[in-house]
This record gives sequence, structure tokens and C-alpha cells, in this order.
Amino acid sequence: MPPIPSSLHIFHPCLNHYLKPNFFSLSYFSISAPKFPLSSQLIPINPRTLSSVANALSPSENGSGGGGDRSSALAGPPVLENSVQKIDVNPPKGTRDFPPEEMRLRNWLFHNFREVSRLTGFEEVDYPVLESEALFIRKAGEEIRDQLYCFEDRGNRRVALRPELTPSLARLVIQKGKSLSLPLKWFAIGQCWRYERMTRGRRREHYQWNMDIIGVPEVTAEAELISSIVTFFLRKLESHHQMWDSRLIVER
Repeated sequence: MPPIPSSLHIFHPCLNHYLKPNFFSLSYFSISAPKFPLSSQLIPINPRTLSSVANALSPSENGSGGGGDRSSALAGPPVLENSVQKIDVNPPKGTRDFPPEEMRLRNWLFHNFREVSRLTGFEEVDYPVLESEALFIRKAGEEIRDQLYCFEDRGNRRVALRPELTPSLARLVIQKGKSLSLPLKWFAIGQCWRYERMTRGRRREHYQWNMDIIGVPEVTAEAELISSIVTFFLRKLESHHQMWDSRLIVER
């Protein structure tokens, strides 16, 4: 039996099983065992106590029962000290956490992405986070392999975490074929991963806001996209002015 620590260990509530720190870092907490009664499945047990009980109940080598020499009983497994593996509580390099105060900012930003997209007549779509590796190689060439988080799944298929959204857009449009009515005006807000050298403001995990127009041959599509971006920044500036005016009113 593997050693069980004498304190109650609680993992992050979003996780339902134990993961070794290979790719993801998990938050780990430890608290003392509570004083109120717990079921037998939750009470931590000292392996040394189990070994002593086993020795007391095991018959001796001469078959005389529990009253024989305890040294002849089956010894318990050795107890390994510090058997709980320490986990780095920092997120993997190039990624980040979003605690509540930063999540509020992200939600505000994504909300404005969606509002501007819908005001200009775009419909929201999404694609799998995991795509075929060949899809990205087809677009960017073999050199993209060095920037992909890619692996072979259990079905011997080469897959990768998406580094961008455009190849997935093209795949979906080809898949739907003539069932789509042109022109298309789609937008997506997707989480992407690209293994490359990090710079200021550029991480290996990022979010991408895509606005795509398909089926319009003239430059009117580019003009509409530029207008959408201008609308977004005007809304942001207007929101900033409203916040500033509110502060002035409160101060007065």
C-alpha cells in the first residue's frame, strides 16, 4: 500500500483527478484534517499504524496465532518520507492565469469584440482547439512545425493545438461547400498557442479576434473591416470618457 499523508490534501476544485506536473501546473493546497467525523474513505490513515495492526493480527510462523513472535509476521511496506510530489504553482511558461480582477477586464474586452462584430452584421462561429497538424502545414509550410504544440494521439493521428484561426475557417468553409450562402460575414474569438520566442506583450498562449468576409471580390470587404476596427476604438474611447465624467460627478 503506498504511503498516505497524515493531512488531508485538497486539489483545485476544477480538477477531478491527480495529474503529474508534465505539461500543466496545478494549484495545490494542504490543510490539517478536520476535527468533525468523516467517513472511512476520507480519514487519513498512517501506514505505520496499518503495519502494526497487520503484525498483531497475523499468525506466527509456528501457527500459534496472534500470541506468537511478532517479528515473524509479514512486515508492512516501507514508508517513504516526502512521497507527495511537489508541484510548481506557476503556470507553464508563456501562459497566464486570469484571477477575478483580470477576468473582468478580459470579459469587458471580449464583450466589446462581440458587440462591434454584431453591430456590423457578423455572426459568431468557433472551431476545435485541436486540429490536424497537416492543416497548418498546408497554410504555412513545414517550418511551422517548430512553432506548434503538436503530438500523435492514440489513433496515430498527428494533431496540434491551433496557432491561429484562419486555417480552421478555410476548412469549415470548404466542408460546408455550396450549402453556404455568400457573402459570409463571420467572427470568432479563439484561444491559440504558438511555441515561439516571447516578446513584450506576446506570449505563447494568446486570444485572437477574427473578422472574416468571404464572397466579396471588391475592396469593400477590406473597407468594412477597417470601419469595424475604428468603431471598436471609438467605443473604447467613449467608454473611457464616460468613466472619467462619472468620476468628476462623484468628486463634485
